[in-house]
Amino acid sequence: MNKALIRTIDLVKIYGAGESAVRALNGVNLAVTPGEFVAVMGPSGCGKSTLLNLLGALDQPTEGEVWVAGENLAHIKDVDAFRARTVGFVFQLHNLIPTLTAWENVEVPMEGQSLGKKERRERAAHLLELVGLGDRLDALPGQLSGGQRQRVAVARALANDPALILADEPTGSLDSQSGEEIMALLTKLNRDQGTTILVVTHDRRVAQSARRIVRMKDGQIVGDHRLDNPLEEDLRMLAASRLGQLILDGDENQADYLSSEERECLRKILARVA
Repeated sequence: MNKALIRTIDLVKIYGAGESAVRALNGVNLAVTPGEFVAVMGPSGCGKSTLLNLLGALDQPTEGEVWVAGENLAHIKDVDAFRARTVGFVFQLHNLIPTLTAWENVEVPMEGQSLGKKERRERAAHLLELVGLGDRLDALPGQLSGGQRQRVAVARALANDPALILADEPTGSLDSQSGEEIMALLTKLNRDQGTTILVVTHDRRVAQSARRIVRMKDGQIVGDHRLDNPLEEDLRMLAASRLGQLILDGDENQADYLSSEERECLRKILARVA
């Protein structure tokens, strides 16, 4: 158990009971090693956010085990304290406290930890500088752009130097440029500091910032691969699409703007990555 930062074993989560019960997760087994940057992809309702909530100890599984940083979450007595020191969260909506400055918002998770007030202030200032907001320490959330607010949320997630950052659709409420900037920031944190990051997203462009993509459908993991080449990932997405499947099946009525030789070449490429 110690080599993986995250490990789930036969994870099941059921909401409700009887005929109305919903099986959000159905036997999920996942391992993430320290320093990985993993994107969990899938359509709405596939179970990816439920998985993130279980990994972050925000919910409990119906069956199975969740291990984080060598600890079985079911055996931890003070889950709040464990979560505060081990996991940093970045949500689609930044969830900043509107009456607190950027500086004060980043300090919030450090309350109750071993740092004194001066140390908390210095660390918050350092983290805001790290995410490019060293000149906006005293700004309230309402005085910041959406992208800037999400940068504050990333700084807050790093407040207690967590082993793991969990991000749930972190670019979902942002414009494309701000979204790209947030993903570039997370990529830099992963590359420069070795921060382990797991991002939940339905956006393939967001997922391509990661180095590994886990695909979910109907509460199960249906794909798991390393991402070494963005072009190959685009081809993989095409292969999984309806058009890609038709091309793979040799349907002559599809992609008729291509010659038969071009279709055959594309079919071979898609077969390699499918």
